[in-house]
Amino acid sequence: MVAAFLFLFARLSAAADVLVYSGGAPQEVLRILAPEFERQAGHRVSFTFALVTEIERKLTAGESADVVLLPVPLLSALEKTVPMRPEGRSVLARTGIGVIVRTGSKPTDISTAEAVRKMLLAAGSIALPAASVPSGRHLTRVFKELGIAEVIEPKLLFKPAIEGGAGLVANGRADVGLYLVSEVRKAKDVTVIGLLPPPFQSFVVYGAALPRHSLEPDAGLAFISFIFTNSRLSFTGFLLERFGINSCRCVIGLARFFFVTRLRRRGGRKSKEAK
Repeated sequence: MVAAFLFLFARLSAAADVLVYSGGAPQEVLRILAPEFERQAGHRVSFTFALVTEIERKLTAGESADVVLLPVPLLSALEKTVPMRPEGRSVLARTGIGVIVRTGSKPTDISTAEAVRKMLLAAGSIALPAASVPSGRHLTRVFKELGIAEVIEPKLLFKPAIEGGAGLVANGRADVGLYLVSEVRKAKDVTVIGLLPPPFQSFVVYGAALPRHSLEPDAGLAFISFIFTNSRLSFTGFLLERFGINSCRCVIGLARFFFVTRLRRRGGRKSKEAK
């Protein structure tokens, strides 16, 4: 019901171009949901996907976006230089770090921390994200804490998933890869054998925000609400099973803001017309 009202009001506005800046983790599901949003809301969506650190750099440098999707801690840090609208801040989903191997390879035991430690020590080479992003930073820190950093350092191949990191495993250059599951589930010629156990595991929680300088805040808010109102099917079901993402639904606050904003604007226009 909430979604129906949101899109009814969204259609009352002229079609807008919604600029979405996002890290790589939600990329696949956003591309799946965008066409349906465009059909229902009448807006167009343009994506810029990049490393989370690159998204930060672009926005800090002044590039314009209507919706930003980043890990929650990075959104909070970004807000110090790029003001965000309070009504758009929402928790979107979380995704965990998984292990990938070349399709057809014998599955490796990763059920315990000791099993993962043995896997890493036995591997000839290991692909993982850049140390500058949250998951890569976490993994390199854990390697040091467990005392295996010096042994495996020569075997580490740093390449972000968004730039084809899974390909290192697919072509045999790396024996295993450690990446956010949502970024590599559909990579060619690799298989996700499971999520890492503690202390190797670190779930990355993604959030959504509307920059204060957005030229299309209503359309941006409608896009975020669409993601959440479709979360029951798309996130908690489809993504949990196929992409390794868990979602959190935060629709009511968004809907309330949308209605109040529309009513205030209409009230303001009526007052001017009466004068």
